[in-house]
Amino acid sequence: MARRSFIAIVGHGPDLERDEGAASVLRSLGADVRTLDLWDDPPRLFIDDESKARAIVVEALDRPDLAAAALRALRREPRLEEVGALVAVSVAQIARIEPSSGFDDFLLVPYVPAELYARVRLVEWRRSEFATEERVKVGAIVIDRAAHDVSVGGMHVPLTAKEFALLSYVCERRGKVVSRTELLRRVWGSQYEGGARTVDIHVRRLRAKLGAALPLVTLRGAGYRLESPVPGSGGPEGADAGRALQRGGAGAESHGGERGEPRDEDEDDESDEDEGGDDEGDEESDEDEDGDDEGEASARGERRSETSASTSTTTGRERRITR
Repeated sequence: MARRSFIAIVGHGPDLERDEGAASVLRSLGADVRTLDLWDDPPRLFIDDESKARAIVVEALDRPDLAAAALRALRREPRLEEVGALVAVSVAQIARIEPSSGFDDFLLVPYVPAELYARVRLVEWRRSEFATEERVKVGAIVIDRAAHDVSVGGMHVPLTAKEFALLSYVCERRGKVVSRTELLRRVWGSQYEGGARTVDIHVRRLRAKLGAALPLVTLRGAGYRLESPVPGSGGPEGADAGRALQRGGAGAESHGGERGEPRDEDEDDESDEDEGGDDEGDEESDEDEDGDDEGEASARGERRSETSASTSTTTGRERRITR
């Protein structure tokens, strides 16, 4: 039996069924709508076990301070934890909407019917995940297999052939641990003679390019696991992911480190194993990166030598003066 999906409208009880309210407008557009008073228990929205919420609209109107409290109460219901939420306010209250309140978007009252439904569909899309033969969506990441294209928050992200194949495979295995050996066999093929270091290098590149939108964690001694996107950090909220990509992949990778995400086991190794003939341009890039690292290390060594020599000279002078 197919699950019945509905849009939840939460607000002040007597005002929920007014003619210009969100419930009436959405019903006129053919949507299945259920209403809930601000002070009622969220489970009352679910008439049966087959019900599923598409989106939540909290009608705060002139009281945006109540909207944040209402959303926190709604999130305590497990069936509403991952549902996209919008807050509806009057024009005079726009400045009082706090970005940290947890809402995905906002609406202005009085409603424009087409805009109301379009924003509901947009937040539903951002929060949705699906997998078909041609397309896969995980959080803000959309993989189009037919077009060999990857986008994050609507922004195109250029990937090499192996990066694309690696991303596709870990998304297919979402929530499951995949070892480096498995990735080498499924992405590079059983005839590939390179080592596990190849996987670490490509994972590092994906993290740099996709930033916080890619919740791929390292499990020491086991491999990798793709987890649920973190709300507000480039996951379901595609706009956040797009802004992170505009700021630069390196910054996103650095930000991920600050959150305490596990690093690759061999990330700090100075030498890379030969990756074979695949992605030769990428191999040269790695060599350039290693060369830059060696240059920086050499420069630091020279500076330390100069400092040591200067200190030694100064000490000798002090000894001559003392004698």
